[in-house]
Amino acid sequence: MLKTQSPLQIPRRDPALVMRLARLGSFHQSRLSFMRILTRRMKRENWTFSRPTFDIDANGVGHAVYCAHTPDRTYSLIAFAHDLPADKRSDRVIAEAWDSTFTLFDGVPTGDDIERLSKNIPLQEAGRVSEKELSVSRANRSVRLWEHAIAALAAGGQPDPAEIASVGYLMRTTAVYGSGKLGAADREMIATRPEFTAPFQVEMLSVFLTRAYVRDLVQHMADQRGGSQTAKLDPEIARSMGIGNSTGLGMAPFLLNHPNLINNWITVREEAIARVRNLPSASEDEVQHFRELLARSQMSADIWRSEHPAQIEKLAILRADLAALADHVLSSDLNENLPWDRLYRWTEKSLGLDAQECLASLMLEPYGALVDDLADQMSVPDASTFRINGAMTIGTLKSVLSRNYGWALGLDWAAKENCARAWYVSAEKLEPRLGERFEEPIAAYEQPLAPGRDAAHLYHEVSSWPEDTTLAEFLVRHPEHRHTVRRAQIVDLAPYAEIHDNTIGSDLLPIDMLRCKLSFFGATHFDPRSDRWVRICLYGNAPYPEELQECDADFWPYPPLETTAP
Repeated sequence: MLKTQSPLQIPRRDPALVMRLARLGSFHQSRLSFMRILTRRMKRENWTFSRPTFDIDANGVGHAVYCAHTPDRTYSLIAFAHDLPADKRSDRVIAEAWDSTFTLFDGVPTGDDIERLSKNIPLQEAGRVSEKELSVSRANRSVRLWEHAIAALAAGGQPDPAEIASVGYLMRTTAVYGSGKLGAADREMIATRPEFTAPFQVEMLSVFLTRAYVRDLVQHMADQRGGSQTAKLDPEIARSMGIGNSTGLGMAPFLLNHPNLINNWITVREEAIARVRNLPSASEDEVQHFRELLARSQMSADIWRSEHPAQIEKLAILRADLAALADHVLSSDLNENLPWDRLYRWTEKSLGLDAQECLASLMLEPYGALVDDLADQMSVPDASTFRINGAMTIGTLKSVLSRNYGWALGLDWAAKENCARAWYVSAEKLEPRLGERFEEPIAAYEQPLAPGRDAAHLYHEVSSWPEDTTLAEFLVRHPEHRHTVRRAQIVDLAPYAEIHDNTIGSDLLPIDMLRCKLSFFGATHFDPRSDRWVRICLYGNAPYPEELQECDADFWPYPPLETTAP
């Protein structure tokens, strides 16, 4: 785990500031997001791409294979296209059929591989795969936009850019599984490959290739309908479309279940921010680059749409704050005297959390040479399992708890509003759920996803023990506290490992946890559909595989200034 503080005049931001849910739920993509790490690598290493198979009939049924050729290996996305009845289409995890299903294959599949996978990949959880498969995923069409695009192309025209901008994608994934799910290869089997050093690179590659398949499939279906009069999808319109994703509560506990990994992600981000804030000056080119991307961020905020009342309010504040930031930048000297630190401190006093975190991402953009090396430090080595230090004394543990959980020790955990919720696992789909503790009989099935409460209970329990008692002796008597002791010792070494908020309170918004994780993926245009699930866009404005060497492979998340608003 990362724990060494940079020898910088301006330190990393305090975990007590960063790790509040309202701020985590305001994170934006950055140059350290996983999709951008991948696209930069693909261009830098001159990856090539091919489509050896596209065997899909006039009804949109069949399979296709898309290959990514790295300097050392080939990975293949195998896509199965289905003719799904409308009444079967659902983004819910309990769905049993999808418009398209996929696997990322390690190598080039044989005919036997395709045959085997054709009997399993369309079944998703009901099927099984092998260690040759690195991920399993599925996607559904955005029905209205899908039909609009096909009809427009078949008639010889182009989809309406405003219609495209209002949705942002033609298909959305409802799950992308890796790391051993359903029998796929465990991460430890591929973690030493350079292209998979950073987190979630398998999943990001799968989605990157899926986007090319979706573009090709909509063109194919339009060709089938319109014949010779069918137009070819305009490359700029195609580039504006990403892959949607629907994400619910299943993702939220990830931040709690992987403290070392989350610590590394956020430590790397905070280290990058600190490095930039410590720069004594900025060149005119760096300032101009920042100003351009700020203008493009304003465009992104302008075309960002949501129907959720809370997100509508956040968007209004963000747009106003970005306009204020742009005005301030125009009148400020960003060349000398710690310019980025001065700008960040101004936003802390003048702008809301969303704009503060947007600026934190934007400041990094001119400084790839300064921060991009941090990407290789975001994963957790397989050998990083943590063993409890049983020799630690009760007195030392109390100091650890006070130092890292002071926010939790002061809460009244007997008050209903502070323990109103309970996390449990659905017996039907083995997926996390969040229930109302005092309205549903779920307390007996609660998962250990309330570290603040557990730390407070542990502190209360050890307070009656002599301070020189070892934890080994205490845990022999109270093994029910082992998980909390272990977590407290981890957090003392990994300061960004813990959320500094109540994860079972009545005011919990799980979408803050979702947005935090998805921002590290590189997601944009978060669209909450409730406080428990969200739709996003992946790879919007990114180059397609055949465009990587000619197009910008880094700053594509920022839409061009001429983008049409819906």
